[in-house]
Amino acid sequence: MKGKQDIRELSTREIQSFLTKNNEHAFRVKQIEEWLWKKTIRSFDEMTNLSKDLRTLLKRNFELKTLTTRGYQLSNDGTVKVAFGTYDHKTIEGVLIPSAHRVTGCISSQIGCNLGCKFCATGSMGLHRNLNAWEIFDQVIELEKIALSYFKMKLSNIVFMGMGEPLMNYDNTLKAIDLLTSSKGQEISPRRITISTAGIPKKIRQLADDNPKTELAISLNTADNETRSEIMPINAKNGISALIDAVKYYHHVTGKRVTFEYILFSEINDHEADAYQLADFCSNFPCKINLIEYNSVKGMPFEKPTPKTMRDFKEYLEARNLVVNVRNSKGEDISAACGQLANKSNPEQEINVKTLTGRGHNQTSNQKTQNTNNKY
Repeated sequence: MKGKQDIRELSTREIQSFLTKNNEHAFRVKQIEEWLWKKTIRSFDEMTNLSKDLRTLLKRNFELKTLTTRGYQLSNDGTVKVAFGTYDHKTIEGVLIPSAHRVTGCISSQIGCNLGCKFCATGSMGLHRNLNAWEIFDQVIELEKIALSYFKMKLSNIVFMGMGEPLMNYDNTLKAIDLLTSSKGQEISPRRITISTAGIPKKIRQLADDNPKTELAISLNTADNETRSEIMPINAKNGISALIDAVKYYHHVTGKRVTFEYILFSEINDHEADAYQLADFCSNFPCKINLIEYNSVKGMPFEKPTPKTMRDFKEYLEARNLVVNVRNSKGEDISAACGQLANKSNPEQEINVKTLTGRGHNQTSNQKTQNTNNKY
């Protein structure tokens, strides 16, 4: 027997059509959607301004799936990793990254990933499935609740830097962003949302045309075509020249500059020649560069560069008049840093929500003594 349809997968028109067929007033659709996307209720019984008969009708015809929170891990630096359970018994991860005056929520777009980047733990999982728009939406809602409870702050930024490639789940990613930013939903400024991609030229062009007004970050990691293909297989079919053309198009259409994420791997992409190639690549468009120290992943043959190498690399780029930030990753000790998400937990670092809530205020105070430029 076919199961009920999830009401959060219906369009406004589909809900309105259902109501009309059942002799309900069409204006009820606005009330229903307000409960779903503004008040973010988790059961039809919470829709208290609807009649009992209408709530029964909705329950009889639809279901309301939700993410569940399975557990938390707390890093020594204050980062919180959250394990979410899906309706089909899979697990995805989200991360809260605090600094002195802000909390960034890092969310996932897929369960696993099929791009196979050689340095990424998520890529080693393979792809299980895309997340639905409401599953992406729910991560933000739940992370916001934790941020308010634990850090006493709302999310300041949202980054699609968790599990998966958001541009390979394009429709659901954009639908979730619309629900988060529109008057129908949470009304979050799109400028506070960053889509991070491994760099898929066709999809970058599509994103430019659709222009959700979010920020765009591209995981570049090297401007050498051969090296990039070795560590990021997606580059074999979508090379550096195609990426340059796509980013030029993106900037032309949107007027926005792109951020390039550059993970430094010892003896692979951290030489002066690599910095020269990166500077030459970046001369094609306005951009900024985030330099990231590699976060170790068990079983992967990559190592961190030395602090001097990081410093020299940054200084070389700055001498070419490029905007460069060193992004200090957080949460490495709980496998919550960039490239480490793979549904791995350490029981010794797991905490319950009551403990998490109780420790939040002190943790926020401690964060104020740390570098305010730390970003996920």
